[in-house]
Amino acid sequence: MTDRRVDVVVIGAGVIGSAIALELARDGHRVVVVDKAGGVGHGSTSASSAIVRFNYSTWAGVALAWESLHAWRDWDAHLGGRGGAILATFRRTGMLVVPADAARFAHTTALFDRAGVPWERWDGDDISRRAPALDPGVFGPPRPVDSDEFFAPAHGELDGLWTPDAGYVDDPQLAAANLAAAAEAHGAGFLLRRTVTALARDGSRWRVATPEGDLEADVVVNAAGPWSGRVNALAGIEDDFGVSTRPMRQEVHHVAAPREYAGDAAVALADLDLGTYLRPAGDGHLLVGGIEPECDPLEWVDDPDTVDPRPTAAGFRAQVTRAARRMPELRVPSRPSGVVGVYDVAEDWTPIYDRTREPGYFVAIGTSGNQFKNAPLVGRLMAALIAAVRAGHDHDHDPVRLRLPRTGHTIDLGTFSRLRSAQGDAPRSVMG
Repeated sequence: MTDRRVDVVVIGAGVIGSAIALELARDGHRVVVVDKAGGVGHGSTSASSAIVRFNYSTWAGVALAWESLHAWRDWDAHLGGRGGAILATFRRTGMLVVPADAARFAHTTALFDRAGVPWERWDGDDISRRAPALDPGVFGPPRPVDSDEFFAPAHGELDGLWTPDAGYVDDPQLAAANLAAAAEAHGAGFLLRRTVTALARDGSRWRVATPEGDLEADVVVNAAGPWSGRVNALAGIEDDFGVSTRPMRQEVHHVAAPREYAGDAAVALADLDLGTYLRPAGDGHLLVGGIEPECDPLEWVDDPDTVDPRPTAAGFRAQVTRAARRMPELRVPSRPSGVVGVYDVAEDWTPIYDRTREPGYFVAIGTSGNQFKNAPLVGRLMAALIAAVRAGHDHDHDPVRLRLPRTGHTIDLGTFSRLRSAQGDAPRSVMG
């Protein structure tokens, strides 16, 4: 039985799916978003640290992040004044990435200069003066916190790459809800607590089956986060990718910040030397997470629905102890506090925004960990891609190019192709 015929079904009501729904609805499409959760942004979006930073290894990554900052800074305008009574807020803290790896520094700053991203290089004295809570010593490479090497004295002094316009969004789940509200104002519908059980082509349309009834649509967009592999299997396209995606369990920890970490000194930090990151969390606290150092095993999962939502003592101790090595006045509590999420991770930490071999079936997957910041523009990206492909453009052989509305930069969407290879110098950490 079919209970609704629409133009587009978006599977997944996280920040990415909600952004896609908004832009497609703005373009005049009849859109329905389906999600198994009970609320918008209740999946991996709710566990995001929501850091807005610009350090990527590709032009498309830097340009998209810089463009997205403009949307976050003018969030109400991006939503067209339709995001609801309470809006998520961007907090500008600046971000320091250490060390300023000489092998990548020139490449990264060249991309920054091309995009117009302001940056500075900080030496150890700059770090001590401008972020006095941080120890500028070199302790790496990252090691397990129970190893003797971890506690060895510093063997040099760091320098870092500072971007003053970086920061974070204070409530990632609220940001997704704002996008959903704006999408609904343009006519999109959200069907929550609905699990997609089957996908099939029925002539020129897709039939999306759920226990509560079926939907029919010309286009399906898989934005299901850690469940995206399961959805691709329903569509029969698991072998249509040059890069793979897998669900990964991640912990983000919440601790009281030291007194020196306040005001302008409360900077966001990506610490490649120790394998951790941190940012302010408000009310005198900070968030601490990991950047997948080689010494730590990655916690891949087979079934996102079976993941224990409680942070572990071992994970908490490892990440917060690393943060305390950089921030000597930070105390490591005996009881873990934080959130657990399941991320949807591509093997090269670059998302897949693409068509597939099945007509009308598109994917926005592999986004967890480093794409929250880009969500406002991912919606426009996917809307442009869908329009071009449905108009007959051969995106696989002649990738669509997108002009970004606020900065005027142009990006090649082939960067996010499902057919790319994750070999050679492809990114190997969440930094992308």
